[in-house]
Amino acid sequence: MGSARKKHTFKATEKFLQHLQVLGDVEYEIIALSEYNLKTCRGCKLCLDRGEEKCPLKDDRDLLMEKIMQSDGVVFSSPNYAFQVSGLMKVFLDRFGFVLHRPRYFGKTFTSIVAQGIYGGKDIVKYLDFVGGGLGFNVVRGFCIKTLEPMTDEARRKTETLIEKQSIKYYRELVRKANPAPSLFKLMIYRLSRTSMKMILDDQYRDYTYFTEKGWFQSDYYYPVKLNPVKKTMGRLFDFAARKMAAG
Repeated sequence: MGSARKKHTFKATEKFLQHLQVLGDVEYEIIALSEYNLKTCRGCKLCLDRGEEKCPLKDDRDLLMEKIMQSDGVVFSSPNYAFQVSGLMKVFLDRFGFVLHRPRYFGKTFTSIVAQGIYGGKDIVKYLDFVGGGLGFNVVRGFCIKTLEPMTDEARRKTETLIEKQSIKYYRELVRKANPAPSLFKLMIYRLSRTSMKMILDDQYRDYTYFTEKGWFQSDYYYPVKLNPVKKTMGRLFDFAARKMAAG
C-alpha cells in the first residue's frame, strides 16, 4: 500500500481483502510502504548487470521481495498523486526494476487498486497492471475508486459494489491451477528480449546467466505452456526479427 495514511486507499484495500476471506480460506497482510525503509534508486545499474545482491543500497527491499515470494497473490494499491502512483509506491517499484529484466512471480495473482478524487486513475491502473505483468504475475485487471470528499451514500454503495465484484474476479484467478497461455504481445516481448539477449550479452551479465539457469534460451516461454500452431509460428518469427535487429 503506497499511502502513508489509513484512509481511502487503506480502507478499500482492507475491504477487498475481507471479501476474499468470505470467498475462501485466505490469509492476508497489509504492507504499508511508509513503515519500511526504502531508499531511492541511484540508477547505477549494478542490479541489472551484475546482480541484485550488488546493489549499494541497504534497505528493506529484500524483505519485501521475500514477502511477495511467500504469497500466492498480491495487490498493489496507491492513491492518485499528481496523476501517478504515490512517491512511496514509485520508490518501491524502482527498487524492483531488475525483476522486470528477470521476472519471477509466475503463478501468483496480481491486481491493483487506485484511489482518487476526480481524474487520471484509470491510466495509473494500466501502469500498475503492466508492471505486474512484467514482474511475472497473472494479472487481474485493476480498478479505480473515486473518493471525492465529502462522499455521498450513493458513492459509497457504488464503491463497495465495485470492490466486491473485483474481489470475486481476483479470487477466481487466485485458485486457478494452470498458468495461462501468453498473449501474442507477451510472447513477442519474451522472444524478442531473450533472443536479442542471447546474441548481444554473455556470461558477464546477470540477465544472461539468469536466463541460462532457467533454461529460457531454449524454451517456448517463461514457464511450460502449450502454444497453438499460430503462436508457435509467431514465436519463430519473433526470434527471427530479434536476430535481425541484434545483427544490425
